[in-house]
Amino acid sequence: MSTQSSSHDGKHFVVQKGTCQCDQGDLFPQHIVSVHQKHYWNDSAGEADYLAVTEDDLQFNPSGPSFGKCKLKPSSGGYLPCAYAPAGKWQKTYDKVLVMGKKAVTEISELQCTTGGKITIKDHGQRGEMSKNNVKNADAKTTQHINPLVDMNDYKETVSESEIDAY
Repeated sequence: MSTQSSSHDGKHFVVQKGTCQCDQGDLFPQHIVSVHQKHYWNDSAGEADYLAVTEDDLQFNPSGPSFGKCKLKPSSGGYLPCAYAPAGKWQKTYDKVLVMGKKAVTEISELQCTTGGKITIKDHGQRGEMSKNNVKNADAKTTQHINPLVDMNDYKETVSESEIDAY
């Protein structure tokens, strides 16, 4: 059995708080997930910021001239505001992961605007967080070499005490 590699390997899924950029604009709006309110990436609390962006999520916050001034619309005073008009769905989506039957958007996904701009992902929106288990299992010597300012044994005690205080 062979496994095929994908251009999505090692890429992050995009969440609602992620930002986009248009190669013809100067602002970076966040996504608005309107297709579903059910699937989240890396968030067990169900915060809207972590809703999974799909191929059909074509709205941005702020709405209106979402991407600022459009370089394809010159005027005597500079450039006219963006008149965002998507040309279909997101492309280069991950077809092996479906959210409510829709393909997932990753860092390499693209969306064309009928005005002529190409919209890409500026920031996927996910952030790595250190869990209490990460702290508990961390090797103090290795951590000391990586960051000599942190005494991991003291940090482990602090985390253990805060766990006790939380109950």
